Amino acid sequence: MIRTKFLLIALASMPLLAFAQATPAERSAANAAMTQTLNEHFDIERDISYAQNDNPRQRLDVYRPKQRSAAPLPVIVFFHGGGWLQGDKADCARMISQVLRSGHFAAVAVGYRLTNEATWPAQIHDSKAGVRWVRANAAKYGFDANRIGVWGASAGGHLALMLGVTGDVTTLEGSVGSYPKVSSRVTAVANFLGITDLRTLNGQTGSAAGGRAEELLIGGPVRDNADKAAAASPIAYVNAKSAPVLTVHGTADSTVPFDQAVKFDAALRKAGGTSYLVTVEGGGHGDFGFAANDRLDAFFEKYLRNQPVEIDTTAITNWRR
Repeated sequence: MIRTKFLLIALASMPLLAFAQATPAERSAANAAMTQTLNEHFDIERDISYAQNDNPRQRLDVYRPKQRSAAPLPVIVFFHGGGWLQGDKADCARMISQVLRSGHFAAVAVGYRLTNEATWPAQIHDSKAGVRWVRANAAKYGFDANRIGVWGASAGGHLALMLGVTGDVTTLEGSVGSYPKVSSRVTAVANFLGITDLRTLNGQTGSAAGGRAEELLIGGPVRDNADKAAAASPIAYVNAKSAPVLTVHGTADSTVPFDQAVKFDAALRKAGGTSYLVTVEGGGHGDFGFAANDRLDAFFEKYLRNQPVEIDTTAITNWRR
């Protein structure tokens, strides 16, 4: 896996922020390059419908290392960013390359309906249906149904958090897919720069016509839709049974305020849950590259493989290139 590791790192070097702001052609080229390398080293099945319909947004991709043990693999489910209004599951290739390089995990990238098609709670309904599909098909794909982690950045981080704190909230399960009685509970959550409380965003007084992502998500201005904003806020659901959460967030993030991470970390700890907050000093909306990779690796090793590792939560200060 050594050669694979360096190939993947080279291709995945574009920071999240740069990737998110790249032109469609640039993103397509980056994804194509990443996909080519992933194809060489992983068994991949793409565009599987978890909703049993022909909607291209409600599909997922499965990634399994070609060299894998016979034992079921823990699986990490990925959700792309893009403010719930753009992006694609193919964009997860960069993130997937970071955790599959060890050969210890399988991965699934889940697409979901964007806000130009449906408002909240469609996005969490799709996310939960994706997790239910993973668990229901664990035996077929060699997944460990009892060890399912989730990871997302930005809007994907928000959805990952929602999955981690609403395992017992039946009203958010929805009716998407063919496995309504299968659990959507997850084992661990990695949240990179995700929104945790829509009610306290700086842009809450803007108009939906202005295109603010959170307002498009809930179908109107936050100030006029307090109940909807609360229902879409992970912080509103934290409890002692919430999955352990690793949050990585830059202090200079101008898209999702750093305070969103701080308050969620405090709320989850107060509720009796497990939370690790890694601060990236001076980091923006995902422009800190691979600085947090060792923390991410340790987190999933601990909670998905039961390894006796420590998770370093000291601030990251040396991320600049």
